[in-house]
Amino acid sequence: MRAWLTWFVGLSVRWPGRVLLIWALLAAASLVAAYLRLGVTTDTNTLFSQSLLWKQQDRALSAAFPQFDNLIVAVVDGNSPEQVQETATALARDADRDHTHFTSATDPDALPYYAKNGMLFLDAKTLEPLLDRIVDAQPFLGQLSADPTARGLFGAIGLVAVGVQQGPVDLSADTGSLEAFHDALQSEIQGRGQPLSWQNLLLGAAGDLGGSYRFVLVHPKLNFGALEPGGEATKALRAFAASLPDVRSGAARVRITGEVPLSDEEFASVAQGMAWGLTGSLLLVVLWLTLAVRSPRLIAPILITLVAGLLATTGFAAVAVGTLNLVSVAFAILFVGIAVDFAIQFSVRFREAKHEDLDDGIATMETAQRSGVQIMVAAAATSAGFLAFVPTSFSGVAQLGLIAGVGMLIAFTATLSLLPALLVTFKPPAEAAEIGFSWARPWDARIEAARGPVLGLFLGLAMAGLLSMPRVTFDGDPLHTKNPNTEAMETLADMMQNPVTDPYTIDVLAPNQKQAAAMAARLRLVPYVQTVLTEASFVPSDQATKLALLADTQSILAPTLSPGTPAAPVTPADLRLAITSSLKQLQKASAKLPADSPLTLIAGDLARLQNASDQQLMAMNQDLTRFLPPELAALRLALSAGPVTAADLPPGIKNDWQASDGQARIQVVPEADAREGDGLRQFVTAVRKVAPNAGGSAVTIVASADTIIASFRQAAISAVIAIALILLIALRRVKDAALVMAPLLLSSVLTVLMMLMLGRGLNFANIIALPLLLGVGVSFNIYFVMNWRDGLTLPLGSPTARAVMFSALTTGTAFGSLALSRHPGTASMGVLLLLSLAATLIATLWFVPALLAAVGKPEE
Repeated sequence: MRAWLTWFVGLSVRWPGRVLLIWALLAAASLVAAYLRLGVTTDTNTLFSQSLLWKQQDRALSAAFPQFDNLIVAVVDGNSPEQVQETATALARDADRDHTHFTSATDPDALPYYAKNGMLFLDAKTLEPLLDRIVDAQPFLGQLSADPTARGLFGAIGLVAVGVQQGPVDLSADTGSLEAFHDALQSEIQGRGQPLSWQNLLLGAAGDLGGSYRFVLVHPKLNFGALEPGGEATKALRAFAASLPDVRSGAARVRITGEVPLSDEEFASVAQGMAWGLTGSLLLVVLWLTLAVRSPRLIAPILITLVAGLLATTGFAAVAVGTLNLVSVAFAILFVGIAVDFAIQFSVRFREAKHEDLDDGIATMETAQRSGVQIMVAAAATSAGFLAFVPTSFSGVAQLGLIAGVGMLIAFTATLSLLPALLVTFKPPAEAAEIGFSWARPWDARIEAARGPVLGLFLGLAMAGLLSMPRVTFDGDPLHTKNPNTEAMETLADMMQNPVTDPYTIDVLAPNQKQAAAMAARLRLVPYVQTVLTEASFVPSDQATKLALLADTQSILAPTLSPGTPAAPVTPADLRLAITSSLKQLQKASAKLPADSPLTLIAGDLARLQNASDQQLMAMNQDLTRFLPPELAALRLALSAGPVTAADLPPGIKNDWQASDGQARIQVVPEADAREGDGLRQFVTAVRKVAPNAGGSAVTIVASADTIIASFRQAAISAVIAIALILLIALRRVKDAALVMAPLLLSSVLTVLMMLMLGRGLNFANIIALPLLLGVGVSFNIYFVMNWRDGLTLPLGSPTARAVMFSALTTGTAFGSLALSRHPGTASMGVLLLLSLAATLIATLWFVPALLAAVGKPEE
């Protein structure tokens, strides 16, 4: 093999021009292939094998209910529920009319079905006191219904004051409403008026049961050829939102989240980090190369070789894969960090040959003799570490493994063909000094003398690491690897605080609604389950009791709420007269009011408003009564509710719970303690015992974690076996192969130990680093062990040690660029790679010399 590799390098030395031309053509062809064929997808569905059972269940759910896929969700909140409602309705209307960016947009809470039957969804214990409160406000409502202006409002307040004058009146039930009037008047006096929420006044706490958010569900037209497929649609939606009056005034807020924005933000973060990381890595590589080989005429060949190998690997990716995913897009940085090691090893050994006054051609051939087999074995072992992922079900990393694994072989080929051709072309100067670390030679003797304690120390660390392995945690929630500071993630975090909008749910498909009802009944008995929803959940229960309560209330309030002759338009003079009249009544009642009564405060407000300008009075009228007429109309409609059956459900509800083929959807919501970690796993396990075909976000999180762990285990075992076989074939001695494998396994255990010491855990992004490190870590050990086989007794002072140190710096630069990424998942992978690189260096520079000293001289 050594002779064959030397002959292969000799071709480049003999015909450098031809070799350079071949690589130039290959690089150009790779660029063309990348331009024509290479794309990137943000679709996380591509990260796992589609043959997995849970992926098949996900596809079945998506096929039955496609409206829940590829959504942009606009989350609206604001100062009052009416402003939130108006903003959501207007946003849905504007987006639904834009057929350039959207296929549809809906405001699901705006269905007339809810407006009419909303009170039937309250339990009787909540509904009865609410209706009693509304009945108690009959005189007030009558005045407002007849004159829904501030004039009528002040008249109603005057009637309350008259009631206080005539006898004892219990105003405790109305305290909240009166205080709200006082706050609204205070805002008007101070010139910062806000529309008064009549929904809050009429419904009280019952109006908050549905939560403070309103959702607009938007189906965008996606451009998967763009960096952010939903980017244009999201921009259009933001523009619509920014144009709405309450959003402009700050009274309402629209935030964007959902599957599409989350994917777009994540990929933009990952892509930006990769671009900056690759650029930074290349710049720092130049620095390390300057320190490692010093001569520009050596640095240039290494960089050209590195770039040519990267382009060829990119071309391979374009042909073999076509579309990169969120994981495999990291191949470029990994290639730069790892492949440069081969070129550095070759170049440092070339400098050693040049120190012996050999000409460029002979020095290159001599370098191939000394290091060709070492680099080949290192490249094969590194490639095996990557390729071990290819057969796994974790498709995202399998793709990365294929590209990077073949990339290592391409880098090896470039190092033994293109680099020699460049070296004889650039003609680096002769070396005046020795290439190794002369200052490190005393350490070789010290480690050899202390080999027993050193080996004992590492044995202790290995035992500690092995015993600590069960404490390593794995977080399979992909949300935890996203940037938490983006708008989509911050909005989702707010929604997760409410069980109604918590995304960690399970969906189950039943053949029909009858079987769905039976399955739902069984699921309600399952531990960790808080709520089970089906189509039947949207038909109010206990209707007889509630309808009777509504009928009684309507019989009392119907004459009061019936719209009569429209009141005359209000004028500033009318408002002044109403203010003066109401104030007089309040002053007469003041003797019977406690000092802290809201009516007393309102009297003070009215006294100040007497001197307000006409413009201020009309603005006050608008703020106080803007939402009064529609709220009175909504109250009349809600009191007129009648019996409801499943046949009365509108398509907007039915289509979300019954597919076109008759299949019915069941949604299972977990208890608060079962929404993450072990609780989520227990929730999924318990539900799947009853419904094995369960899917949804909670199942996906748990199942993907299991898939990743199984893939990691399979890849790690495969990598260890493959590397061991490569070493046995190359070294032909079990003992020599063991000398390489021992520090490799030690560095893996040390990595785990350092992770625990720093409080780090595994996640679905960084777990891929561990098997990859088997390939990365084996290279350094191979160089030292093969040098030892060739008779080298001072490893730390050798040129190989210099090459190892600067290879580690270049590799660490690439990994460090990942660690500095704004994307938490990418950053966690970079941190783990840095930790493992540190563990590899410790094992190589301390453990390996001690181990080789303990073994003694190699066999002939």
